Amino acid sequence: MTTASTSRAADVLSRPTVINGLTVPNRIVMAPMTRNFSPNGVPGPDVASYYGRRAAAGVGLIVTEGTYVGHESAGESDGVPRFHGEEQLAGWAKVVEAVHAGGGTIVPQLWHIGTVREQGKPPFPEAPVLGPSGLRGDGSVAEGGRAMTQTDIDEVVAAFAKAAADAERIGMDGVELHGAHGYLIDQFLWERTNRRTDAYGGDVVARTKFAAEVVAAVRAAVSPTFPVIFRFSQWKLGAYDARLVDSPEELEALLTPLAEAGVDAFHASTRRYWQPEFEGSDLNLAAWTRKLTGKPVITVGSVGLHGDVITAYQGEGSEVRGIEDLLDGLEDEQFDLVAVGRALLQDPEWAAKVLGDRFDELKAFEPASMASLS
Repeated sequence: MTTASTSRAADVLSRPTVINGLTVPNRIVMAPMTRNFSPNGVPGPDVASYYGRRAAAGVGLIVTEGTYVGHESAGESDGVPRFHGEEQLAGWAKVVEAVHAGGGTIVPQLWHIGTVREQGKPPFPEAPVLGPSGLRGDGSVAEGGRAMTQTDIDEVVAAFAKAAADAERIGMDGVELHGAHGYLIDQFLWERTNRRTDAYGGDVVARTKFAAEVVAAVRAAVSPTFPVIFRFSQWKLGAYDARLVDSPEELEALLTPLAEAGVDAFHASTRRYWQPEFEGSDLNLAAWTRKLTGKPVITVGSVGLHGDVITAYQGEGSEVRGIEDLLDGLEDEQFDLVAVGRALLQDPEWAAKVLGDRFDELKAFEPASMASLS
């Protein structure tokens, strides 16, 4: 495999960066990964230790697994943590303490899954399945699904804002809004799932209205210097070739309303960070995002590994991949931070090993690592 020299990896990745009022101590981010280890939506001591270990090993910013906002239709699992409720938020406060004790910073990923949800699932089995048009990513009507009314929209926007305010109150360092991978916010952005004929549907700019309202409400609910990060993607679960936009001009049209609404940084999710986004350019999605918005950007997608996230969920492992091209992108200021997913799931010491030029100690990804909080 290709490795990076001690001086270069340590020098490039160890540089602090600023997102609004937050100084992140280095460029390494832990990507959000659903774990399902929080019974009744409460993150326990094992979850606090899980995140704390990675902060202590050198991860500068941790983005938590997706956490359900306080809306009855937000999720479908009792094992996924919630970001509402006294016991749940107390659990998250302990997670914050563990990460800060390790020298890291942390933001929760706030999540509503929309029509991905199956009717009858916990934690609120009687809740309806909601989306912009009641459609799944394949264009079919979700069982029990319906288009959101204005009241539904207002309630969900308020739930995101309340979760963000709670995040600041319990000591989180910012928030990330999950607008990727075919979940609710993304369902509004995507033409296939948003067939609305009111102000929330139409062209690429019109389809940003819901997302921009969520961002603006979150921005208003927290302090001016509290960072708001927005994660987005072209690909969706079950539709890996999906695209929101096909050109830099369309991407700019999509991102500008979000930046104007109050996004401080974007998290551009791709399956493989090294792949160019648009024909005729070597820039990936994160690099285009930074170029078009001027905002700090996190790049992500199979960092440190050859196989992508989809093959991992299909039970395949992945060999270690070098990061020289990643360092090139950081030095060229194409993006500002690098989110590491499965490599950090496999090895809590990944950041320490990379920063310490211990590349020969890095471990290949094994799907079994997804089944525990190591």
